[in-house]
Amino acid sequence: MPVVVTLGSDPAVTYASTAPLPEGLWEAIFAGFLRGKSTEVAKASLSDVLIPADADFVLEGYVDPTETRREGPFGDHTGFYSLPDQYPVFHLERLTRREKPIYPATIVGIPPKEDCWMAKATERLFLPLLKQLCPEISDLVMPLEGVFHNCVIVSIKKRFPGHARKVMNFLWGMGQMMYTKLIVVLDDDIDLKDLSRVAWKVFNNIDAGRDLVLSQGPLDALDHSSPQPRYGTRLGIDATKKWPEEGHAREWPDPLVMDAAVQELVDRRWKDYGLD
Repeated sequence: MPVVVTLGSDPAVTYASTAPLPEGLWEAIFAGFLRGKSTEVAKASLSDVLIPADADFVLEGYVDPTETRREGPFGDHTGFYSLPDQYPVFHLERLTRREKPIYPATIVGIPPKEDCWMAKATERLFLPLLKQLCPEISDLVMPLEGVFHNCVIVSIKKRFPGHARKVMNFLWGMGQMMYTKLIVVLDDDIDLKDLSRVAWKVFNNIDAGRDLVLSQGPLDALDHSSPQPRYGTRLGIDATKKWPEEGHAREWPDPLVMDAAVQELVDRRWKDYGLD
C-alpha cells in the first residue's frame, strides 16, 4: 500500500488530519472549508497519492498490511507512556524537502499541552454538526483533563423519560466518540464551562443504582486501564432532574436561586456597602 507522509503543510491541513470527520470526507476538503479557499494538492512522485502542495517535507514509501513491529513506549498526549504494541511498518523510499524547510512539532505530555487546544477547536467546530443530528443537545464540553476523548459533558433539553440515555447512546455511536470513557448528561440550566457548578449538580443529582449506565464497547488504543486492548467498559452518568416516570416518586427540589432584582441591586450598590 503506497503511503505518503507530509510535514509542514498549512496548519488548517494539519488540524484537518486530526479532526473526527464523517466517513469518506477528505481532509483536504475540510481544510479548504476552514480556510475559505481550496486546498492546493499535487501528485506524489512515486504514486498517485494526492498530497498538500505546500509541504516542507514529503516522505514517500509503502506499508505491507501483514508486517508489524513492536513499538513504544512513547510519551503521549494522555500524560502517560503508551504501552508497547505491534504497529505497521513504514518503508521509506524517497524524501523530498524545500530548500529551507521548517520541521513542525507539538509538545505532548501531562495535559494541558498544545494538542489540548486543538481538541478544544474540535469541540466548538463540531458541536453544530452534533446539534443538527441530535437537536436536543444544548451544549457540550470536553474537559482538558479528559485528554480529548475520555470525558464528554453534555447538556440537553429533556423531553421524555430516559432522554439522557438516548443521548449517551447517540454520542457513543458517533465515529471517534465511541472511545469516550465517560459521558455526563445534565439539564440545560447550567453553564457547562463552569466545571465547579457542573460537579455540584452531578454529585447531588445522581442515585448510583438508577443513574449509572455501563456500556461495553471499543476504547482508544492508548487507554491503559481497560483489561484488554481497545475494548472495555464505558460509563454514562444521568445527572438530569428525575421524573416520576423514571421511578422517582419523591418531590424534586429546586436549586437555591437569588432573585434577579435583588442581585442587580446588590451589584449596583456594592461599593456603597463598603465592600471592595
